[in-house]
Amino acid sequence: MLILRGAPALSSFRTQKLLANLQQRVPAVTGVSSEFVHFANVAAPLSDDQQQVLQQLLTYGPKVEGLVSHEGELFLVVPRLGTISPWASKATDIAKNTGLEPVRRIERGVAYYVTGTISAADRAAITALLHDRMVETVFDRLEAAEQLFISQAPAAQTSVDILGGGRDALVAANKSLGLALADDEIDYLVDAFKTLGRNPIDVELMMFAQANSEHCRHKIFNASWTIDGVEQERSLFKMIKNTNEVGGEDVLSAYADNAAVVVGHEAGRFYPNPDTKAYEYTQQPIHLLMKVETHNHPTAISPFSGAGTGAGGEIRDEGAVGRGSKPKVGLNGFTVSNLQIPDFIQPWEQNYGKPGRIVTALDIMLDGPIGGAAFNNEFGRPNICGYFRTFEENFDGERRGYHKPIMLAGGYGNIKAEHIEKPPFAAGSKLVVLGGPAMLIGLGGGAASSMASGSSSEDLDFASVQRQNPEMERRCQEVI
Repeated sequence: MLILRGAPALSSFRTQKLLANLQQRVPAVTGVSSEFVHFANVAAPLSDDQQQVLQQLLTYGPKVEGLVSHEGELFLVVPRLGTISPWASKATDIAKNTGLEPVRRIERGVAYYVTGTISAADRAAITALLHDRMVETVFDRLEAAEQLFISQAPAAQTSVDILGGGRDALVAANKSLGLALADDEIDYLVDAFKTLGRNPIDVELMMFAQANSEHCRHKIFNASWTIDGVEQERSLFKMIKNTNEVGGEDVLSAYADNAAVVVGHEAGRFYPNPDTKAYEYTQQPIHLLMKVETHNHPTAISPFSGAGTGAGGEIRDEGAVGRGSKPKVGLNGFTVSNLQIPDFIQPWEQNYGKPGRIVTALDIMLDGPIGGAAFNNEFGRPNICGYFRTFEENFDGERRGYHKPIMLAGGYGNIKAEHIEKPPFAAGSKLVVLGGPAMLIGLGGGAASSMASGSSSEDLDFASVQRQNPEMERRCQEVI
């Protein structure tokens, strides 16, 4: 493994902000500096020319005045062991394209050097502040990054012993895996697997929880409504659909796919002719597709990643409409409780506290919009608009607000008329799965968002937040 130091990782402003955060958590900290460090896994030694090329590739970013101080304790933050980071997939491809064939993979870490009298407890607190435990690992030596390149076999699947332990076994798994199954769903699964005469494996239970969660299935939206003892004609979802049923002019697709499609204008499109392989203009209808969804629970737990993957999920849905479309522009919106800005508290703001596992409204508004915009930008889609509002009010003896925020992710795209309909697939059709490794991150997202706030463990809440990979999604979109 080759170790190549890079440029400073943070600007002077961000370094000062990080130092203030560290000192708030650990007052003994006196200073911090940081730099990128690159680790190259090579199949054979590089020649002098190849090393020079690699060094040039890894010299990037804005120039920061001054040298990075290597004094203090080292906190090396690298991608989680057993994973390949989005940065690595891009950097390794670039290295291959420049003729560096011996390079198997390049990974990047950030080396933080923290000065001060730091105890073991302090180090644990600093470590927690410097990395995202779901996707990163922290070492105290540069050489320890060699572990990034160790191949590991996938963990064996496990089963839940319903046949031997009955309903109690599934109740315990429901809590430990964060499945958020309701009592009737637990009863259904117990009966189903007893009828099958076998125990369910963890993957089956996780898939059932995802597909059947409120996040995916919208069971509450489809529930019957009884108001003042009178059964209502339509469910909430049917009320929403009714607008399209009684109107619907120029609507080409609604409530049937990942996004809606309406009639667009006729205009010129510039793309390659499949026969001549030459770019040319083609006059054709350019239909509009649109989508808005929420990503509330993840944004309450981890605003940057929650809002970022909200945008990423919406982009994915646009691209997956019909036989494939082109996402074009995005929007983000946020509704939160009162901000309570330090030294700027407003007369109507009162601190009512919050659940310990979610962040403050101010944290959401500092990190969430950046997370949403960052994913859009890194994917290659401009985030052109959005909204932001705060609300808290006393109502009927209760304080109402948005400690659990509303995070809206939406956008527009274009689709060809012949691509709107998604044809049925015959049994036995081959399926191609596009994307990067998911790990066990966000796989409980739908389930966790179905739970009553505060009813799951803090670890499960944190694990339910996805982590973004706009580079991989961009590649998937290129295939589409």
